[in-house]
Amino acid sequence: MELDKMEILLEKYFRGETTIAEENELQNYFSSSNITPELEQYKPIFGYLALAKEQKFEQKIPMKSKRKNWTWLSIAASIVVLLGIGTFTYDNYFNAGQDENLGTYDDPKIAFLETQKALSMLSSQVNVGIGSVQYIQEYDNSKNLIFKQ
Repeated sequence: MELDKMEILLEKYFRGETTIAEENELQNYFSSSNITPELEQYKPIFGYLALAKEQKFEQKIPMKSKRKNWTWLSIAASIVVLLGIGTFTYDNYFNAGQDENLGTYDDPKIAFLETQKALSMLSSQVNVGIGSVQYIQEYDNSKNLIFKQ
């Protein structure tokens, strides 16, 4: 009778249908010394569960701080700022006297020739744009003829 009852409980246990009381009954049965030889093969499973219940984790887990260490970041930012200020100062100090010639001419003839050259370049670019506008006007005229507006 006991063997049949334990086999039924084992079937339910392996299907995952046992209650806590039935699991306790299985564990008590397999932890006792009078186990039938047919069910002896299941003893290590329930013995392991009893052993696992007795084990306790006693090692301390160090808790990491959620606060990040911003020291290195602030040092790196300070170095970048100092390098930027140093570069800016170096460029302005050594290049201060070099850019004073801003395209001014002492001779009026040379100034006139340079102005003509600049205006000629500007005129050639404007003429390219005007040519494109003529194509658009031709397109509008053709469209008006076709659609009779």
